[in-house]
Amino acid sequence: MQQPNTDPTGDRSAADKLDDDTYPAYSMGRAAEILGVTPAFLRGLDAAELLTPQRSAGGHRRYSRYQLRIAARVRELVDAGNPLDAACRIVILEDQLAEAQRLNTDLRHTLDQHTDPH
Repeated sequence: MQQPNTDPTGDRSAADKLDDDTYPAYSMGRAAEILGVTPAFLRGLDAAELLTPQRSAGGHRRYSRYQLRIAARVRELVDAGNPLDAACRIVILEDQLAEAQRLNTDLRHTLDQHTDPH
């Protein structure tokens, strides 16, 4: 579930960065504000190794839109009464299931192409 830590100061244009779901555009404070959580909640996701935010040159955590969506899903589960560790596990399993379904669809498509007589 963790993203590769790419260099956020790469040679990409501003437009490329805006379109990149994995670009670490949000500070911890801004991410917490967007999600309606405390910075401690985000640190908890880091400690649980669900999210590994990138770090700015000054060592501050930076979050991507992808990571904000993951954090928002965890928050939904926590708000529904699940403990944080259980919510993190649920999100990991949901992600694994989605990936398995995607692979299954791709493999079926490949198989259909090989068995289609046309």
